[in-house]
This record gives sequence, structure tokens and C-alpha cells, in this order.
Amino acid sequence: MKNIKKLFIGCILAAITGSCADSILDKEPVSSFPAQGFYKNASDAQAGVYGIYDAMQSAFRINFSLWGEGRADAVDTNNSGDALALHQNTLTPIISSASWNNLYEVISRANYAIKYVPQVFDGESTLKDQLLGQAHALRAIAYFYAVRVWGDVPLITEPYESAEQELFISATDREIILDQVVDDLIFASENCAENYGGERDRILVTRGGANGFLTQVYMWRGEYDMVVESAQKVLDNPLYSLVPINNWSDIFTTGFSGESIFEVGYNEIQTNSMRVLYALGSDSYYFPSESFRNSFENGDRRKSLIYDTTQVTPRKIWKFFGEGFNDESPDPSENNIVLLRLADIVLLKAEAHARLGQTDTALELLNSIRNRAGLPALDPEDAEAQYSGVEAAILHERAIELSFEGHRWFDLVRTGSAIEVMQPVNGLNSEANFLWPIHEDALNRNPNLEQNEFYR
Repeated sequence: MKNIKKLFIGCILAAITGSCADSILDKEPVSSFPAQGFYKNASDAQAGVYGIYDAMQSAFRINFSLWGEGRADAVDTNNSGDALALHQNTLTPIISSASWNNLYEVISRANYAIKYVPQVFDGESTLKDQLLGQAHALRAIAYFYAVRVWGDVPLITEPYESAEQELFISATDREIILDQVVDDLIFASENCAENYGGERDRILVTRGGANGFLTQVYMWRGEYDMVVESAQKVLDNPLYSLVPINNWSDIFTTGFSGESIFEVGYNEIQTNSMRVLYALGSDSYYFPSESFRNSFENGDRRKSLIYDTTQVTPRKIWKFFGEGFNDESPDPSENNIVLLRLADIVLLKAEAHARLGQTDTALELLNSIRNRAGLPALDPEDAEAQYSGVEAAILHERAIELSFEGHRWFDLVRTGSAIEVMQPVNGLNSEANFLWPIHEDALNRNPNLEQNEFYR
């Protein structure tokens, strides 16, 4: 398992550093635009697309948590810097999570691949279609995060290849960008491979992965019929199944589980900040908040798999490292980041059915996740009594099942719950404050950008 992971990530690294292929960035003189002249054959095309995955590693190594968890209610912190600013809702244009540079690196590399991959193939080619599908999907993922974090952002779909091109792109309406995201993901769902074999099915974007991200986008836009349709394609996909609770921790600690749909892959060379985020005890960015700890139902078997329940005030989240994990080394982590998994899609589909008034189907899906955790099934009366309704019960289940994986803040925003939940915590009281400020570096570089209104 690890050998395949190392081989794949090694190929990505080789594509970027030139140890096994000419470097993407050094193919032309330093003064030239990157990637000009790089795409000459199928191997170059594959290396170019692997380079997009490499950029994904940088984009999500810490930001998956800062963007998706740092401003929500499940975490607390004793740390400073971004962790404290997000928790206290004192965001400024100089915090590191306000920078979109890494996401735009993903977008830039994808734009080059989308333009040049077709030119190295003669006629029809399955490999060409698969590489283009992945490039479109990775660009879509980057833009989907950008819209949810900053709102209106520059929409760039062509590579920069000439000094005559417009460098100072104004922000585009977020709905237009989401239209592009949907188009890219539909293209990916039609052109990515159904599977690539073995562990590559989890760290390359498959058709199932494209449909999974489409499900998230449709839910963000409140298009519930489309959520049901795209989610069903994922549920019908034989690549994916819910793992038993006895193997639940393996989803995160080992990776490549049957429940995983897309993981950002890492190893001992390409590392992330998971340990800094969650594993350093009092020095980590985040630990479970009191409200999160108190939100578990009795008998939930996930509780002791997520944090140390023997501590009065637990200071570590060991969901990603294994129950009993006690190594507080600040070394970088080589755990994969599971960006998309089946339980997420099951619960999104449940929520869509609930919002469409299809309560029985919603509860059936919700209860499949609850039952795995050792919890009894809910009926409409139970959901009303315990959580004030089926939709609220599903949102609560998402908070537990997907805890610390980078979903909670986005769930609060898209369901209109952010102010109600977070105002008592940090005074959040304006929808304009849901967005991050644009980093001052981007504003200094681009005179056509304006700071998001709340931060002016």
C-alpha cells in the first residue's frame, strides 16, 4: 500500500523537480512563462497533470482545516496566529489563510494542462480524455474552495503565455464561477476513468470523485434534485462502501479505504501539517471544544476514536492518528487528507431528501450512518424531540461523523446557521463577515481587486 503511494507521489515530485522527467518549471529560461514548450508527448501530459496534484498538496496541507474548521464551533484553541484569529473572528488581510496563492497555482497548472494535453495526442485517446477530466476536476475543486472562502474571485481559464495578456483580472461574480465549476465537474464525470486500479482510485480523480464534488456544489447552491441525482451515482458506484465501525479509524490513519472517494496524497517527502493542527496537545492549533464534546449521544462508538475521553479537558484530536496516539512530535505528517468520502455524500443526499419533503428516504440514509456508530435509528418523532427536526438531526450527524475533516464551517454557512451557532462564541453577526479578507499581497499585486466589503 505505502509503496504505491510513494511511487505515485514520487512521480509527482519527479515531474516538478525533474528527477525523472524534464522539470515543468525549468523547461524554459526563468524569464519565460512556465510550461511553454513542456507538453511534447504523452509522458509530458501525464507529468503535467501530476503537477496539478502536487499543487493540491500545498493548497490543502493546512488550509483544509483552517478554512473548514477554524471558524466553527467544534474546535477550541490556545494557539496564536491564524488559529486564534479564526476562532475569535478577528480576521485580517495578513493572516496566512487569507492567501489564495496556492489555489491559483492549482488553477494555473490545470489551465496549462487543459490547453496543451490535447495537442500531444493524435485523434481519439482514452488517456487524453482521462488527463483532461482530472485537470478540469482539480481546477473545479480549487475554484469551489475559493468561492466559499472569498466569494467573488478572479476567474482565469486560460494559461498566461504572453506579456500582452491582461494580468490584472477583476473579480467575477461567484455564481458565474460556480457555473464554470459545474461545467468542469460534469466534463470530469464524463471523461475521468471509472477506476485506475488499487490505491490510485483514491488519490486520482475518478468519475465517482467528480460526481461526489458535484454533489457538494449542488448542495452549496441549494439544488436539491441535482444533489439527489449526483449522489445516487456515487452510491451506486461499486468502488465505494461504508467501512465497519471497527475499521473507521483506518479511513484517516491508513488511508485508501473503500469509503474514501478522493484523498490528497502525502508521504515522508511530501508532507502536511496534520500533527501541528491536531496532535501536539496544548501546543496544537485545535482541540475539541466543550460544546462538541457535549454533543455526543450516549453509546456513540466514534467518541473515543476522535479524542481522549479519559481527559477532563482533552487537548488532542487523535481521529487522524489512531486511538491512544501519544506522540507529540512536531514533525510533519504523511497522512493523506481525505477530502471526500462516502459518508459525506450519504448525509448530503439525506439532507436533500429532507429538504424535498422525502422524510422516509432521508431517515433511511441518516440511520445508515447512525447505526454504524452504534446508535439507534431515528424516526420523525425522535428527530423532532432530540434535534427539532430531521434536517437538524442530519446536520448534527455531519458535525460528529465528519468532525475536523474540513466541513463544519461550510455546513454552517450554507444552512444559514453560522450566526446562530457562532455569535455566542465569537460575536459573528453579519453575513458579509462569512467571507475571508483578501490577502494584502493579492491587493498590492492587482489594482483591479477590491477588498471584501466587511474588511474595508
